[in-house]
Amino acid sequence: MLQRNTVFDRRHVVLGLLAPLLWACGDDPNRPYLEYAGGGFVFNYRTANHFYGFVVRQLKPLPEGARLKVIFEVPGGKTEIHEEPATPGRLQYKFQTSDLDGIISGHTYAATLLVLDGATGKELGRLTRSFKTDIDQSKLPGRPLVTGPGYEPAP
Repeated sequence: MLQRNTVFDRRHVVLGLLAPLLWACGDDPNRPYLEYAGGGFVFNYRTANHFYGFVVRQLKPLPEGARLKVIFEVPGGKTEIHEEPATPGRLQYKFQTSDLDGIISGHTYAATLLVLDGATGKELGRLTRSFKTDIDQSKLPGRPLVTGPGYEPAP
């Protein structure tokens, strides 16, 4: 009777299953560092705050010392710039504008995220996204509707 080498067979099966997974783990140099995870306008009726922003998630490790710079288009044709260092091990980053005045419904506001080399300032990556809302700020409360944690009406 012919005996099979089960150790040899199991190794080949395991390697056959793992090989595609290991091949897929290779670092693609064209793959972006970050991708959008979500975002949009926030109109907080309770506190009368109005802003927009987004969240990005990391697809591959950012270079050591990298900086993330966001350029928000805000009402009035102006821009607002935020910059922060990349943090090793951090998988998501959240960016938002300060409180805004004059948001117009249907108008498109652009936000650009730049991944910069910390030492040279050279651009390593770029993401651009546009945001718009269906609500005109003139139809929203100009002052907080409630105060305190108990949702007491504002005086």
